[in-house]
Amino acid sequence: MNYALQWLRSLIFVGQMYLMMVIMGLLFTPWMIIDRRGAYAGIHTYCRWVRWTASWMVGLKSEIRGTVPSGELIIASKHQSFFDIIMIVSVVPRPKFIMKHTLKWAPILGAYAARIGCVAVNRGKRGEAVRKMVADVASGRQRPGQLIIYPQGTRVAPGVERPYKVGTGVLYTELNQTCVPAATNVGVFWPRTGIYRKPGLAVVEFLEPVEPGMETGAFMAHLEDVVETASDKLMAEAGFDVKPKA
Repeated sequence: MNYALQWLRSLIFVGQMYLMMVIMGLLFTPWMIIDRRGAYAGIHTYCRWVRWTASWMVGLKSEIRGTVPSGELIIASKHQSFFDIIMIVSVVPRPKFIMKHTLKWAPILGAYAARIGCVAVNRGKRGEAVRKMVADVASGRQRPGQLIIYPQGTRVAPGVERPYKVGTGVLYTELNQTCVPAATNVGVFWPRTGIYRKPGLAVVEFLEPVEPGMETGAFMAHLEDVVETASDKLMAEAGFDVKPKA
C-alpha cells in the first residue's frame, strides 16, 4: 500500500514537472529572446521549482554541499539521473553543456540551450565537441560560464562501474581552465528510468577544485578517484550498500 501511494505521488510529481517545463519555458521566452539573462532566469526558476516540489510531493529533499563554482571553469560531475542536472543548474550562475545534436531542434529546449551557449554534437563524436569548444574559446565566440560535463558520458546507476572518458581530460588540458569535480547520490532516490521516486536526502557535493597544469592521464586518475570516493560516501550515507571496487 505504501509503495502504491508513493508511486502515485511520483507519477503526479513527474507529470507536473514536465508540464511546468513547457509553461515556464513559454513564459520566459520573450525575455529570453530579448536578453540572455531571461534564459538563465527561466532555467534557474524551473530547476528550483523541481527541487521544491520534489521535497513535498515525494519527500525527496535536496542539498548542495561545498563551494558553488562560479567564473569560467569546468564542472566534471558524477551523473546518475536527471535530478543531479537539476540540482547543479539550480545553483551555478551560468551553466552550459555539451549536448546531443538532436536536442538542438527540440521545441523551447533547443532555443534555451543555444541562448546559454551549449555546444551541440552528434552522438559518438565527442572529439568533435572538444575541438569545437576549444576553437570557440580561443576565438572568443564561446560565452563565459560553467561548462558541465559528465566524465562517464552517460547516466550511471548506483553500484555500476563505468570507465571515465579521456575527453574530459583533453578539455581540461586544452582549455587550461580550473575543473571542479562533483559527487552525488541522487540515483539512490531518483533512478535513471521509471516513475518511482524514493523519499530521502539527495546530495550534490562540489569537491576541491583542480587547478590547470596537471598532465591529462594524472588528471583523469585523480578525477575518477575523488568523484567515485565521494559519491560512494554519499550513497552509503543514504543507506545504499556500496560494494568494494574490484
